Amino acid sequence: MSVGPIRLSQDAHTALRPPVMARITGGFWAAKRRVNAEVSVPQGPGRLEEAGNLANLRAAAGTAEEGFTGDFPFQDSDVHKWLEAASWQLADEPGGPAAEKLAGHVARLAALVSDAQDADGYVQTYYQARPGARRWAELHWGHELYCAGHLLQAAVAHRRATGGNGLLDVAVRLADHIDAVFGPGKDVDAVCGHPEIETALVELYRETGERRYLDLAGYFVDRRGEGTLGDGGETGPRPGAPYWQDHVPVRDARAVAGHAVRQLYLLAGAADLAAETGDRELRDVLVRLWEDMVATKTYLTGGVGSRHDLESFGDAYELPSDRAYAETCAAIASIQFSWRMALLTGDARYSDLIERTLFNGFASGVSLDGERWLYVNPLQVRDGRTESHGDQEARRTPWFRCACCPPNVMRLLASLPHYMASGDAGGLQLHQYASGVYAAGGGSVRVGTGYPWEGRIAVVVDEAPAEAAWTLSLRIPHWADRYEATVGGEAVTERAERGWLRLRRRWRPGETVVLTLPLAPRLTRPDPRVDAVRGCTAIEHGPLVYCLEQPDQPAGLRLDGITLDTGTELVAEHRPRLLDGVTVIMARALRRTAPDGDWWPYPGAGGDVGGVGDPVRVTAIPYYAWANREAGPMRVWIPS
Repeated sequence: MSVGPIRLSQDAHTALRPPVMARITGGFWAAKRRVNAEVSVPQGPGRLEEAGNLANLRAAAGTAEEGFTGDFPFQDSDVHKWLEAASWQLADEPGGPAAEKLAGHVARLAALVSDAQDADGYVQTYYQARPGARRWAELHWGHELYCAGHLLQAAVAHRRATGGNGLLDVAVRLADHIDAVFGPGKDVDAVCGHPEIETALVELYRETGERRYLDLAGYFVDRRGEGTLGDGGETGPRPGAPYWQDHVPVRDARAVAGHAVRQLYLLAGAADLAAETGDRELRDVLVRLWEDMVATKTYLTGGVGSRHDLESFGDAYELPSDRAYAETCAAIASIQFSWRMALLTGDARYSDLIERTLFNGFASGVSLDGERWLYVNPLQVRDGRTESHGDQEARRTPWFRCACCPPNVMRLLASLPHYMASGDAGGLQLHQYASGVYAAGGGSVRVGTGYPWEGRIAVVVDEAPAEAAWTLSLRIPHWADRYEATVGGEAVTERAERGWLRLRRRWRPGETVVLTLPLAPRLTRPDPRVDAVRGCTAIEHGPLVYCLEQPDQPAGLRLDGITLDTGTELVAEHRPRLLDGVTVIMARALRRTAPDGDWWPYPGAGGDVGGVGDPVRVTAIPYYAWANREAGPMRVWIPS
């Protein structure tokens, strides 16, 4: 694809720029994207019809007798996210019967959105189709700007994918209406309870060149934190200002806080703003907040959000495994924020986190067959689990009452090639490793790899400047303690610095670089300040986090009744017929023996707490593949 969710302006102040062309052609992510294209995205219109989202648009347009149906004011956003996903899919595969059918669905749903728009540009069916509803009166919970943001992003995607202006015209009218209503001295001088509009306005500016949209995004970023939302008002719960990041101005924030998706959407928008304005102060704040999130509030899987209560970040090092929320949407928001930071700064560590989150906390959110979804992504499910949370249950579900995650997964997978590479004036950078073709910085390469199952990555330089040196940069993952690299079979003399192996020379078409990464199973221990998993060990293999799931273990073995033997060898074995083809890791564990004593499970300092008994072989699978078979216990962190 030659278009993507980010198209920097000519004057943007970033170290790197998105690729001018990117196409994933094979391997792990090609398979995931094929399922997304053939199963998940085509299901969208039917699911949205069943859930009432499309009926709400018809009600707002006056073509249906029923009023608004559904429980949430933000249900329009599911339509907008699906439109964005389908548009990126059309950009990726613009021809053939399947594309024609998809284009027909896109045209139909875009027309419903257009028909629902009021003459002044406003559109949100919750406030259009409900008697007595008042626009812009419930900024805490109304999600009007949140829905508007997703519509703007869908319109930009549709324009870039198809060249058509129909949906973009709807977005421009809506943005102009918002600009007329919001701001100092206007009808409303406040922010939305759910950030999202910020990044959308910046991208609309990039697409149209209209400076007012960039300025409006800046207003929303800098207005937040001044308490305009109060504690929640009288139309919903009162979670307090930190919930929606209204407790401190963005520029003064020292830590990420509140609802995880809200926080990360806000920071992604602020990163877009910093990129376009060259605001160094804002950039430094974003670096500080990203570091706080990663160092103290991120799970091994890259997931974020440790509390079911308010879907929020917890305190520093509050990372329980069985109570992890780690919403799929939060993983997506983390990827979006980190990618913008990678472009803004050029630092490899942002793409390290993207890789971890993509392969683990994000990939777990959709089933292998593309039919079912996880809203939350815990790192442990206990034996005999009985707790139920509706949408937030730790099991895969065909759709959700609050269906934010499925179309969000669809749109990221559809636009995923955009996140693989970048360019600058002197070359091309490969951030993620997937077989495909990537062009940027005046050159293009072909990548062939079996990653993440294989550590060999072959990069063929197809095009580079003939009369000047050109730099091909390869990210050396943070987890890789060593690597080997050759050009034309000869070992390279350059060494990686700050996560990048930079190969600068005059290239001949057809020259091949081979990067080999050490794909050996390894054991990982937590920071001792993470109380919930102190004394535990996890298994990793390349970019993949592993878990023990009940179906793979000996009959009768309880996952809460073992201790991992960290002194024995881990054995990797690829099983092409298991879970669509995975490498499993076999390890030695010891069954725990029950303590002697009476009924009380808390003995004194010298009392019997049980011990270890017979050895047993356990088998770990990639975390992303859990919950694709019968429901049962699972755990990432194992006592050791």
